[in-house]
Amino acid sequence: MTTSVELDSIDLEILRLLQKDARITNKELASAVRVAPSTCLDRVARLRSTGVILGQTIRIDPERLGRPLDALIALRIQPHRRELCDPFAAHTLALPETRALYNLAGPDDFLVHVSTSGATDLHRLVLDEFASREEVSHINTTLIFQQWVGGPLLPPTAPR
Repeated sequence: MTTSVELDSIDLEILRLLQKDARITNKELASAVRVAPSTCLDRVARLRSTGVILGQTIRIDPERLGRPLDALIALRIQPHRRELCDPFAAHTLALPETRALYNLAGPDDFLVHVSTSGATDLHRLVLDEFASREEVSHINTTLIFQQWVGGPLLPPTAPR
């Protein structure tokens, strides 16, 4: 079981601001949370070293890369065993269309978020990369019309 990290109101505000814009400069961040830049740098370093901040990412517009069709593909693996699930996950993560992969509890075992160039490419992906695998027993594909990103993610006890 993981343990929570003790965060004060300044830490929470740092997390809010970094989740909104990870490219904010330390000087701007320090000013926004009303601490000295050196203090802010130390706090961000502590948030990284304790594993609260895992890294930085960028968001890409898949349509600008020629992949305008997003879908969620729910899959069941039969029999559901590690020696089948691990290679399936590795195969799925190696596909250039894969945006995210989730291992689930419930009727489906995996949920894959993919971006493809269109319906024909999605159909090829489902048939050639998933349905052709012996361990895949069920597939359900759902198109994504629009997506919103939530956040910022803060501890359940943080003031809103």
